[in-house]
Amino acid sequence: MLKNICVLIIALVLGVSWFRYFEWRSLFFPTREFSYSPGTFGMEYEDIFFKTQDGLTLNAWFIPAKAARYTVLFCHGNGGNLSHRVGKIETLHKLGLSVFIFDYRGYGKSEGRPSEKGIYLDARAAYDYLTKQKGISAYSLIPYGESLGGAAAVDLACRVELKALVLESVFSNAKDMSREIFPFLPVFILGSKLDNLSKIRNVTIPKLFIHSSNDEIVPFSLSQKLFRSAPEPKTFVTIGGAHNTCHIDSRRQYTEGIAAFIDALAPAK
Repeated sequence: MLKNICVLIIALVLGVSWFRYFEWRSLFFPTREFSYSPGTFGMEYEDIFFKTQDGLTLNAWFIPAKAARYTVLFCHGNGGNLSHRVGKIETLHKLGLSVFIFDYRGYGKSEGRPSEKGIYLDARAAYDYLTKQKGISAYSLIPYGESLGGAAAVDLACRVELKALVLESVFSNAKDMSREIFPFLPVFILGSKLDNLSKIRNVTIPKLFIHSSNDEIVPFSLSQKLFRSAPEPKTFVTIGGAHNTCHIDSRRQYTEGIAAFIDALAPAK
């Protein structure tokens, strides 16, 4: 009897360990190789390295815009690295916005291994670098959370002073995503929370939500659920297209939605 119990315990431990690895691989798809740079699109930029609170070195690009009203702190999604967002950076830059995009730990040239706690620390380190090293006012900073990066952006917005928040293709929390993608798995064994739903209730700055109605990865309904839980002021812009290309598939609606949101903000302090 005791032997059977020991075998069962070992099987459970191995099963949970396997699931934790499977969960991690489902959340993070970092790549080290770079595809493009802002220079590819004719933009001047600084290649920057900065430290996190737990001692890791992260890589970032700062793309300044002339007479920029605001600086976008770009928290990218779970795949690739910062070099795969250059087209989106160009769009934001053309709107008169400076952009600071960083790679989470384990992505691109950044040290370490990605994790939920890690991306929160990384976003805070990026914020601290901009406000303390670059001297940029917190009231001119706008985090932009793309997909999984929305969790980093929302968490940051709960903790520091900011001007506004932009969320593109962002979900409510890990449990809701798991129910959509893996309905056969019990959500209580999830190690990740990514609880944007509860955190967004504490974010009182202006918020812009952008989501494709036919997103094939993050259900449109989860973004709507997140939007409903957010306090005013808030704006929702519905676009079309695939999860990773909706900013191209609906370029006009995407660009005009961001431009209108930025123009409606009160001047930065």
